[in-house]
Amino acid sequence: MITSSQFLSVFLECLLVSSFTIGVILLLKKLLKKHLTAQAHYNLWFLLLLALPLPLIPLQFMPFADSLSFWNSNSSLQSQTAPSAEIPLRQNNWMEDITVSVERYDLTLLNNALFYIWISGVAILTVFTLIAMLKISKIKKHSNSLRNNELLSLFKHCKHKLKITGGIIVGESSLVKTPMTFGLFKTYVVLPRHFNQWLSEKDIEYIFLHELNHYKNKDFAVNYLMMIFQILYWFNPLVWLAFRRMRLDREIACDAAVLNSLDEQAYLEYGNSIIHFAHKASRAVTVDLANHLNGSKKQIKTRIEKIACFKAESKLLKWKSAAILIFAGIFIAGQAPFISVMAHENSSYKFKDDNIIYEDLGNYFAGFDGSFVLYDKEADHYLIYNKNHSTLRVSPNSTYKIYSALIGLESGTITVENSSAKWNGHKYPIDSWNADQDLTSAIRDSVTWYFQSLDQQVQPGTIQTFLDRIRYGNRDLSGGIDEYWLESSLKISPVEQVQLLKKFYANQFGFKEKNIQTVKDSIKLERKEGALLSGKTGTGTVNGKNINGWFIGYVESGQDTYFFATNIQNEDNSNGSKAAEITLSILKQKGIY
Repeated sequence: MITSSQFLSVFLECLLVSSFTIGVILLLKKLLKKHLTAQAHYNLWFLLLLALPLPLIPLQFMPFADSLSFWNSNSSLQSQTAPSAEIPLRQNNWMEDITVSVERYDLTLLNNALFYIWISGVAILTVFTLIAMLKISKIKKHSNSLRNNELLSLFKHCKHKLKITGGIIVGESSLVKTPMTFGLFKTYVVLPRHFNQWLSEKDIEYIFLHELNHYKNKDFAVNYLMMIFQILYWFNPLVWLAFRRMRLDREIACDAAVLNSLDEQAYLEYGNSIIHFAHKASRAVTVDLANHLNGSKKQIKTRIEKIACFKAESKLLKWKSAAILIFAGIFIAGQAPFISVMAHENSSYKFKDDNIIYEDLGNYFAGFDGSFVLYDKEADHYLIYNKNHSTLRVSPNSTYKIYSALIGLESGTITVENSSAKWNGHKYPIDSWNADQDLTSAIRDSVTWYFQSLDQQVQPGTIQTFLDRIRYGNRDLSGGIDEYWLESSLKISPVEQVQLLKKFYANQFGFKEKNIQTVKDSIKLERKEGALLSGKTGTGTVNGKNINGWFIGYVESGQDTYFFATNIQNEDNSNGSKAAEITLSILKQKGIY
């Protein structure tokens, strides 16, 4: 589900996909216009109708998402390292999570403003659509069924000619100035009142053939689809332009279909019938949900020019048109979903597992949006609170220090024997940070400058390789070497946190065992009734407000190991301490710790 906080990214994705697709279609139509039939010119626009829904489809409903989610690995643990009882534990104040605020541009106002502007546009266009539907309903109500037997016989003859067997109501109404076809479940062909008094029999036959071709091609259903997309994409003028061109191409294709069924000598008569109605219906009000014989003067001129130079379409032209349509379909269908999936990939994680129990733990999260994920190693199953939030990627903040420490050890920047770092002399608001540090003290006091210094020594290329290897969240370092994990570009979901902890714990990545053990020792917190609790808190503080709280870790008891991740969010008081408090309450209720 797309949330309001994700609206900006979805909006930009919609703009990109729709504009890109329209650009490709217009380019193909211009470059290959001599190799396309009139119907193919129209059919190209259906690629746009296929592309427009893609940015709005949640990743889990995309059939190709699994193949792109190659990082979704759920393999079982391979080994387990026993906890070391000799390592001193932080029995007292480990829940007091400390952090410093980062300054960020606050996009909340822009996000909300954009969302409300969009929804206002949707509401206004929806009202206009309802008015259009009322107009059609009024036309239906004031239409009289055709009773002239000769005209009914002519209509039947035209249906037979086009091999149409479905029931169609044909009538006349004083409310219409031009022939129109409409109706999703019951189709109406309505002509102006007393049309048989000023139209020749041939004119009427051409009109019937034209309108019946609309029926045969299900154009009235396409009208409804176009209207829905026009409402959703009202903000993109290219979509308006594209649908206008699509309607014109549809009329030209319909004209071509009629001409293909006539003798060459009748082309002039058909063109004159169009001109006749263009003059007669110059002041007619159009309804987008219906197919009209007429259009704007410019459109009528274009149609007449096409009719004037019409030639029967050869088989070769039809084959070339089919090949171009297939090529264009593959190209657009291959590009647009990729853009869509990549955008969603960055904000949520695709997660599938056969052993998941979803449980409502909302009473522990009062006042917060959040999620709790627990993995029971022996039972091999997950317990998850808040399915949507459990896969939502957010900044890891200080929980990332577990892996930052491991990068430092694996790269040789620090060693198990010597992980000390000189205080840089900068005065921090947290007293414990204003001193020399080693890995143990840096993890214990969550000393951000220590890990920033570590990253600078390791270098971005090595960090990127490491994150790709362990498949850490979105693996995005674009936020800069000092802050990419502090409410910036790097993001990870609670489910991924648990999956990574499982693999880290079992050393499934094949790192040096002593490095894994060193990091494990550094995150040990407390022991109670034979069970050992290890973990790391994290707080995201932006512009002075605590907006993102984490507690991730695991509990080792004599019989089992449980991995967990808790994330909470709200406008201010979300922090690691509160996340830890919630976690301990749930673990206690479950009899785990």
